[in-house]
Parts: sequence; C-alpha cells; structure tokens
Amino acid sequence: MKSAKASSTDPVREEVVNLLKGGHAHVTFGDAVKRIPAKLRGVKPPGAEHTAWQLLEHMRIAQSDILEFSRDKDHVSPKWPEGYWPKTAKPASDAAWKKSVTEAERNLAAMIKLVTDPKINLYSKIPHGTGQSILREALLVADHNAYHLGQLVLLARLLGAWED
Repeated sequence: MKSAKASSTDPVREEVVNLLKGGHAHVTFGDAVKRIPAKLRGVKPPGAEHTAWQLLEHMRIAQSDILEFSRDKDHVSPKWPEGYWPKTAKPASDAAWKKSVTEAERNLAAMIKLVTDPKINLYSKIPHGTGQSILREALLVADHNAYHLGQLVLLARLLGAWED
C-alpha cells in the first residue's frame, strides 16, 4: 500500500494514520494476509467461527462501507449481517484473494487520504450521517481491522501457518 503522510503540524491526524496503518500494538494488514498460504484460505479449524477468506472479505466489505459512507451521501450500506460476509468459505481462486487484498489496501489508503486532507475537519459531523465524524469513522476502521486481524492471526496459528 502506498503510504500517505500526515501533516507534521497535526498530531491527531498523524496518530490516526499510524493507528490505521497498524504495526505498533498489532500486526499490519499486509503482514497478516501474506502469511496465509493459499491452501489454508478456506479452512476452518475446530473451534474457529470463520475461515481466513471470510475474515478478509468481511474486513474488505466493512471497510469499504465505512469509507463510502464517509464520503458519499448516496451510499447504501449492505444488509446486515449477510451483506457483510462472503457467500463462500473459500476464495474462488488465488486471483479472488489477491483482488480482495488489493481492494482492502486501496480502501485503507483512501481512508488515510481523508484523514490527512487538511481541508477536512475531522471533528465535524458528516452532513448525511447521524452524528458521525470522519475521525469517528477512521477510528472505527482501525478498531474493526485490529479486531479481525487478531482473529486472522489466531486462525493462522491454529492452522500451523503462523510462526513468530
């Protein structure tokens, strides 16, 4: 993912970007997804609720929804919960996995671009929302991603694919 640099004069924007990128208190998105071998992307070990594919797609879909809500007054969110999860336990192909990863990275970069745009007031209510701000939505993306990245790491460990 291309990096976006926050303004050095705005420590809040800088810290939100750091949180979105990850790598401080938790693994980065890129590091987590590259450590899942293709043969394990659709495997659900005993005790796990989801496969790696389901987690990746859920993260992509939710992140896209949050991003589009943040910047498009006409955006319509998927129906909960079925619209936020893939229909299959495994990707149709390696290309489908790579496409999902690329789209998730692109959407994360777009959220970072919103956060770093000095023309955007992070604290103002989004006009078409119900009290949300860009800051709140960026923090929601970071929180949601961190939660599911933790699940992805645990899943990879259970499958024997994660070595420190």
